[in-house]
Amino acid sequence: MKLLALEPGESVLDMGCGAGSIAIPLAQAGHPVIAADFSPAMLGTLDAGIEYYGLEDRITPLELAWDDDWDLVGPVAKAVDVAFASRSVTTTNLKDALAKLDRTARRRCAVTMVANSSPRYDLHLMNAIGASVTCSNGFVYAFNILIQMGALPQVTYFESPRRDTFDSLEAGVADFSRMLEHGNEDKIDRLRVYVAQHMIENPHAGEPGSKGVPQGRYMLDHVRKVRWAFIAWEPVSSSRP
Repeated sequence: MKLLALEPGESVLDMGCGAGSIAIPLAQAGHPVIAADFSPAMLGTLDAGIEYYGLEDRITPLELAWDDDWDLVGPVAKAVDVAFASRSVTTTNLKDALAKLDRTARRRCAVTMVANSSPRYDLHLMNAIGASVTCSNGFVYAFNILIQMGALPQVTYFESPRRDTFDSLEAGVADFSRMLEHGNEDKIDRLRVYVAQHMIENPHAGEPGSKGVPQGRYMLDHVRKVRWAFIAWEPVSSSRP
């Protein structure tokens, strides 16, 4: 939200809004928000949040996917001051997605994309057990596409910490084993040894975690960090539809 650098009262499109983790605080700060997501379940949770906080006059939910025809079901051209997608650019046509944001915004566009391994992986753990990890270059493609579109994108990198908690060694191994795919399945024994050596008591056990679920008794002795690239640009498309 800080990197978006919104001006007071500016309208926004939050594409891929999920349950409203950004849309709701933006609306509370006085911004009219079009909160779009392809998932009816997410929008249902968003609706509950809108009602709870009394934001019916600030947030307009919209069922919308990247691959939809925005001319038919999306916001009209230049509908908002700022259009952004935070960690939600999930499409096979990245150029088309960036162009859709560009055409919707009058002043500023932005996307936040992963800038190392997928958030699903603990890169520190994977390196420690000798597992291979494919890093994402999607943000590089996005930057180059924007250059080709005639934009002058600005990139800011930041990291978000994550703590994985669990109630026993076997529960931790079961949880982290989801990372052992694409040829890493044989590293399960190394994973078990690593977790056994690096699990420590969680001083916040039982307290709500990042998703509201009670935290487990144990955690690893390092913080998992995910690096993100925040890419912002001024729209280059015409104001005409």
